[in-house]
Amino acid sequence: MDRQQEFVLRTIEERDVRFVRLWFTDVVGSLKSVALAPAEVEGAFEEGLGFDGSSIEGLARVFESDMLVQPDPGTFQILPWRGEHEQTSRMFCDVLTPDGEPSAADPRNVLKRALGKASDMGFTCYTHPEIEFYLLKSQDLGPDGVPVPVDQAGYFDHVPGGIAQDFRRTAVTMLESVGISVEFSHHEDGPGQNEIDLRYADALQTADNIMTFRTVVKEVALMEGIYATFMPKPFSEHPGSGMHTHFSLFEGDSNAFFEAGAEYQLSKTARQFMAGILKHAPEFTAVTNQFVNSYKRLWGGGEAPSYISWGHNNRSALVRVPLYKPTKGQSARIEYRGIDSAANPYLAYAVLLGAGLKGIEEGYDLPPGAEEDVWSLSSAERRALGHDPLPSSLHDAVRAMEESELVAEILGEQVFEIFLRNKRAEWHDYRIQVTPYELKRNIGIL
Repeated sequence: MDRQQEFVLRTIEERDVRFVRLWFTDVVGSLKSVALAPAEVEGAFEEGLGFDGSSIEGLARVFESDMLVQPDPGTFQILPWRGEHEQTSRMFCDVLTPDGEPSAADPRNVLKRALGKASDMGFTCYTHPEIEFYLLKSQDLGPDGVPVPVDQAGYFDHVPGGIAQDFRRTAVTMLESVGISVEFSHHEDGPGQNEIDLRYADALQTADNIMTFRTVVKEVALMEGIYATFMPKPFSEHPGSGMHTHFSLFEGDSNAFFEAGAEYQLSKTARQFMAGILKHAPEFTAVTNQFVNSYKRLWGGGEAPSYISWGHNNRSALVRVPLYKPTKGQSARIEYRGIDSAANPYLAYAVLLGAGLKGIEEGYDLPPGAEEDVWSLSSAERRALGHDPLPSSLHDAVRAMEESELVAEILGEQVFEIFLRNKRAEWHDYRIQVTPYELKRNIGIL
């Protein structure tokens, strides 16, 4: 038994922890949880805990349904919202086959494989997400059929005594109590829209943190008598919720993206990484924007990137190069602005990292940057400058992903096929719907 496992068992006993929740996700990123009695934790460390994988989307086919979850002791945390008298903890788990091998269908394992490839190339990947979400008065729709936000505030607004301000203070405190460091929090553009930025960490820890973050935000909202949603575009007339993520690769203690004196201080490695992401973006957009509603955000304005371009501090670009600290090499990074807040972070980070590494491996050339506002250009101007569009619907994104050998390689055959099957089913369900928009527009004139 290693030291981390011993620490977990000792903490469970000393803190009188009553329940140990084992967390993992399915292919689309829904959090799954099973509560374990404290006495069973040591056995779960040694042998895993059996469950029926065929009941979880994408984890197993019916004829191979027996699976194991094995807790990762490095992710142990007490859950603060359960109170002192009902001490509950959680650990993220790796999903294993009955013979103890990592499951090819486990999203966490998909990211681990991508990080393993990066490690083989000499890199460690760090990420820093900016997560947006809406706070609503309730889960129910208002009389006009749309959600009701908790306020009418805007970007960076300070509202004394405001619900959102109190919410953010409680949420940040709770996040830090479970070991998640927060860098910024503020009100966003939309009414009831908020953003909380997590401090940079390695990509696997960041993905675990995002899953915990979503749970904490929803729990705090319920405690405050409101509702939080990570739906990419809950309002037609207000901005969608993105999860812009900053990426950097390190070689040991050295930032591989930094080169003093180069344009924007970006190294050849960084430029090739960006080129890989830009080249393969249409192929992995179904993963970073996995719902029908995701494309309402991408194509609905509000600083969402719809076209493939990069730029320095250009917020219309898909990939942005921030330059907050030009003299600090350790801070050199790029920002991918295409991910929305509902993405499965394990798969999203795996495909982005894999595409970037492909650019490094193949020595891709980075196209010229976009200095202009890409949204304001005409279609002909965008074509002339090489700013191709991202997929405009889930259907188009699925078609692009189906043809991608790279995404199939990154995700593995099982996740690739199950994910596509799930998204085809969602598109089918969506396209047979008759929407209120169609009825309102057409019922009286056709």
